[in-house]
Amino acid sequence: MIGLAVGYQLAAPDEESFVDLVAPFGDAVAEVFFAWPGHASGRSPVGLENGRLDAAAFERFADDLSRLRAMGKRLDILFNANCYGGEAMSVALEEEVVRILRYAEEHVGGVEVATTTSPAIAWMIKRQFPTIDVRASVNMRIGTVAGMAYLADRFDSYHVRRDFNRDLEHLADLKAWAEEHGKKLVLLANSGCLRDCSGQTFHDNLVAHEPEVAAAENMPGFMPYTCWNFLKERANWPAILQSTWIRPEDLHHYEGKVDLVKLATRLHERPHVVIGAYARGRYAGNLLDLMEPGFSPLLAPHVVDNARFPADWFQTVSTCDRRCHRCGYCAAVLERALVELR
Repeated sequence: MIGLAVGYQLAAPDEESFVDLVAPFGDAVAEVFFAWPGHASGRSPVGLENGRLDAAAFERFADDLSRLRAMGKRLDILFNANCYGGEAMSVALEEEVVRILRYAEEHVGGVEVATTTSPAIAWMIKRQFPTIDVRASVNMRIGTVAGMAYLADRFDSYHVRRDFNRDLEHLADLKAWAEEHGKKLVLLANSGCLRDCSGQTFHDNLVAHEPEVAAAENMPGFMPYTCWNFLKERANWPAILQSTWIRPEDLHHYEGKVDLVKLATRLHERPHVVIGAYARGRYAGNLLDLMEPGFSPLLAPHVVDNARFPADWFQTVSTCDRRCHRCGYCAAVLERALVELR
């Protein structure tokens, strides 16, 4: 079975810790990825209150990391903001990253992996922390042999561009090159993002500058998220099925194609449900509830019943030519799987 990498959440003091949440899944969870509190990443910063670090939250965070390491989980720290502004290759950024990694070494036993969107951060970590596996973020959209080769001196592993998730032949080509060059491949299995999303760069930049965006007077009525705007029209709902996610039942097809499967759970309301579904390789319920973003509120009162997918689903979508505007297969499957709750 392919190991899973899951996204850490900092629990409230009266909630079950993320450590206790992942413990029942045993060796199925191989890695836990996390962002440093207050540091920009590919998602909202954690551990902030009124713009300041919450000391109590930070203490729980550090304790969780130590416990995860004691359980044998590899730790993957994220420096994967899409933009670092004018400090993108600055000494100040280098010093901040070094400070964080040194703290992790001294207080939680260090990290095994560092995932970044930044060739500058990757270059610096390779020089100063040679034992750390430097991994290219999925937000870099690396999906070809050439794309991997360009930065082979800086990265030890690569998240594959999610738009190629269902192309097994292409993944096999990437895997062959990776093995020949001593690299590893990681696949993000439950992203709800639209395939080939033309709004991704804008969205990722907003997230990187979230505190500044939140403090600004923004355009009233503007919807910054391409997916939510596009999917307001029911006629566009088939795009959800044409996206990049993989059903838990189909994960076994990726044995030998990738080395690790990542699950987006850092912001998910029920991460234990997501992890359980992919660890077991099956799920009964609304498929959208496994995704991040999931669009369940947008489609309500409809759900996408995972049990209603046809037997030929994976064979069809993993061999199609991706010319969705000429094909009605996903639209037909959606009509079959869509159930209105009353």
